[in-house]
Amino acid sequence: YVYVSLGSLEGVIPPKEQIAGEHYTQGTRIKVYVSEVKKVQYGTTVTVSRTHPQLIKRLFELEVPEIASGAVIIKSISRDAGSRTKIAVYSEDSSIDPLGSCVGPKGSRVANIVNEINGEKIDIIKWSEDPVTYIANALSPSKVLLVRIDSLEPKKKATVVVPDDQLSLAIGKRGQNAMLCARLTGWNIDIKSEAQAAELLDNGDEDIE
Repeated sequence: YVYVSLGSLEGVIPPKEQIAGEHYTQGTRIKVYVSEVKKVQYGTTVTVSRTHPQLIKRLFELEVPEIASGAVIIKSISRDAGSRTKIAVYSEDSSIDPLGSCVGPKGSRVANIVNEINGEKIDIIKWSEDPVTYIANALSPSKVLLVRIDSLEPKKKATVVVPDDQLSLAIGKRGQNAMLCARLTGWNIDIKSEAQAAELLDNGDEDIE
């Protein structure tokens, strides 16, 4: 357990709320997300987190004025703490570039956030109300050739076809990219290469085209 001073209170970071491999040195300032405040007989216990997805949201609110003002909206966040985060952003103002706002001049804004979470990769995705576009965006950095919606609520299944040489990139190491994409979008996603999709067509699945 790691104990942090919050001023008049003390917070605790349980092991499960600590980023794997991150070391905490006495006297160091860190940013944490308050995940639970509980009244107990002897006072108040405050549980804080370094792994919570909402920590990413708060960091972007601190670094990006457009998010703090509400001009850019964070629609969804999925996170594998310590490794990779995907964040979907949107602006109703067509004159505002939500991706550019989050990245900042020469990448300075997102770089500050990455430094705060010790190099965790962040994919900033443009949100879309069109699920085909949204899923394709969310699979970044992989190129997407086709998104087919297989079923809507409540199952929400989609099939995605990517170039043969980008299948491993789309799925990610240990399936991480696909998992984060599914969490971000709320869709169950089946990723196939061109060759796999062609084989399905040869076997009579005419829906993939």
